[in-house]
Amino acid sequence: MKKYYLFGLLGAGLLAFRPAATPPASVLKTQALQDLQARYADYQQLAQRIWGFAEVGYKEAQSSALLQQTLREQGFVVEAGVAGMPTAFVATYGSGQPVIGVLAEFDALPGLAQQTVATKTPIAGQDAGHGCGHNLFGTASVATGLEIQKLLKEGKLRGTIKVYGCPAEEGGSGKVYMVRAGLFKGVDAVLHWHPGSQNATMVGKYIANSSAKFRFHGVAAHAAAAPERGRSALDGVEAMDQMVNMLREHVPQETRIHYVITNGGKAPNVVPDFAEVYYYVRHPDRADVQATFARVVKAAEGAALGTGTTMDYELVGGTHDLLINETLAHALQTNLEQVGGVRYSPEELAFGQQIQTSLGAPAPPVEQAAQVLPYQVREMGGSSDVGDVSYVVPTVGLTAATWIPGTPAHSWQAVACSGKEVGSKGMMVAAKTMTLTAIDLFTMPQLVAKAKQELQQKVGNYVYKPLLGDRAPALNYRD
Repeated sequence: MKKYYLFGLLGAGLLAFRPAATPPASVLKTQALQDLQARYADYQQLAQRIWGFAEVGYKEAQSSALLQQTLREQGFVVEAGVAGMPTAFVATYGSGQPVIGVLAEFDALPGLAQQTVATKTPIAGQDAGHGCGHNLFGTASVATGLEIQKLLKEGKLRGTIKVYGCPAEEGGSGKVYMVRAGLFKGVDAVLHWHPGSQNATMVGKYIANSSAKFRFHGVAAHAAAAPERGRSALDGVEAMDQMVNMLREHVPQETRIHYVITNGGKAPNVVPDFAEVYYYVRHPDRADVQATFARVVKAAEGAALGTGTTMDYELVGGTHDLLINETLAHALQTNLEQVGGVRYSPEELAFGQQIQTSLGAPAPPVEQAAQVLPYQVREMGGSSDVGDVSYVVPTVGLTAATWIPGTPAHSWQAVACSGKEVGSKGMMVAAKTMTLTAIDLFTMPQLVAKAKQELQQKVGNYVYKPLLGDRAPALNYRD
């Protein structure tokens, strides 16, 4: 009997020295929600500072540095200037598997400077504004990274968290270069989100996109005294635009083609010797994008031939469509429903009604921001370089109501909302949802395995190749 008694004491001692078991995911999630809410004021201030910087693609020096500093101060190892982009970074904490990535964006849009009021009121001396809410995007993603880092540091989770600082999403295709550089190799899953006017899991496709600047070169001359000696580069641009507009009748109906003349000459009495037009071509299928883009190039060549000018073009952006990972999407939907939507104060409700009046179109009730939409495949319409990430690693995202319901992206109304607390409240919905989903990924290896299997099935025999080819990042595309 004594032998058994001594063994019992020894066994109890061994048990005392065992590392504590990982707390249940539900306990970790409760802690994470409390921690994130406790730091709400800090994250709100961070988002508002980036809103004030309002830096366009590849020029986001202050925004990127602020996010890097925030992560570095909490123990992340930050590698800056990755993939040939000065404002791109990868911040890492932890070691071993799983490796979970979180995407952060922070670029603004040109021509959208706007104060945080419900009437169109530009900011004097400023051009750009956060009309897509990327000040909120980057901050929520960093908040997610910091909360997971805290749980790793406390020994409640095991693995690695990576926060990807992704510049120039708005047309610069920053993530494509990061994928091409192999920065997502070894990553098990990636989380992302996007500001919007509703709370929903992203189970619709971003569409593929190719963009380029077409530059025509002519011969300058006095437009009145010697017009015969001139060859107008602007004629080349206008001829190209006319042919592309005729092309619209003969492309798949889902195709979208947009352009803006970025340089049309300097004075009417000088025949322009240089002109430039900036084009986007989009379609849900990347092969159709490439086929239509090739026809746009032919139109440009024909325009140059017909106007006696020469033409060259620079491929600026190119992104894949988004592969939906339903395994991860269902998990995220559950967490989004747990977090819930955004509830406005009486003052915010009044602001929302003013914003909706300014839209000049019917809008859903302002209170709809408190709702979470059911899991459903929806048309998304836009393009994003997140699509390229989704072809190499299981990827899942959500949209959160950072803008008053009915507010379109890329509008002055979206800029105003992104700088106010209505935006910050939606930002926290995203941070909390991504954090809860990350906890699932750290604690449920079967979820990660199933997501990887789904990705392999959807990619099939396709070998990923960036639509940008081997060109260097277009760091001056906003110039």
